[in-house]
Amino acid sequence: MDMNKTYAVFGLGRYGRAVASELSKGGAEVVAVDIDEEAVNDVADEIPFSKCADVTDENVLKQLGVRNFDIVIVAMSGNLEGSVMTTMLLKQAGVPTVIVKCADEMQKKILSKIGADRVVLPETESGTRLAKNLLSSGFIDVIELSKDVSMVEMEVKNNWIGKSLIELNLRKKYSINVVAIRKKDSVIVDIDPKIPLDDEMKLIVVANPEKIRNIK
Repeated sequence: MDMNKTYAVFGLGRYGRAVASELSKGGAEVVAVDIDEEAVNDVADEIPFSKCADVTDENVLKQLGVRNFDIVIVAMSGNLEGSVMTTMLLKQAGVPTVIVKCADEMQKKILSKIGADRVVLPETESGTRLAKNLLSSGFIDVIELSKDVSMVEMEVKNNWIGKSLIELNLRKKYSINVVAIRKKDSVIVDIDPKIPLDDEMKLIVVANPEKIRNIK
């Protein structure tokens, strides 16, 4: 996990609260914000840095110091106008990554057009899963299969490029089982272990995520 990254979650409904709570549990520095004081009070015990504020106001965002956040999650899908305004202001302020929760495909198109770096539909990605993916440095996606085992899509490490799976022997060294390789729009499940890996590939593996995080 990259413990140097800072997060903010705007909107503390069920989804936003799940994201903020999971980030906080994972040891990340996170600020949770909602315009509803009751919603803020409800999460105060879980998330030490929680504030009541209107994030559609540019001056409020400056007071919150949004320039200092690496990732901001906007979880206000019930308020499209607010989501749009907040997303635009965050990108204008120079926030590197703005992730926005939307209610449907139409909202997804609108939010993508106005600068959201990523738009999520809660039907396909829960708040808890989003937070775990954000906390898993180097992972593109994580699906928990059990308490200790997950299916993870990950980048090919720089020192693996040009080497084959036989040479790397990931199963023996790290208890990693490569089940598929994604390259551009295709997914290869019948893997030739002698083919060298390249930087356009993504590995889909089954393993304990903690063991993968410890790989240098």
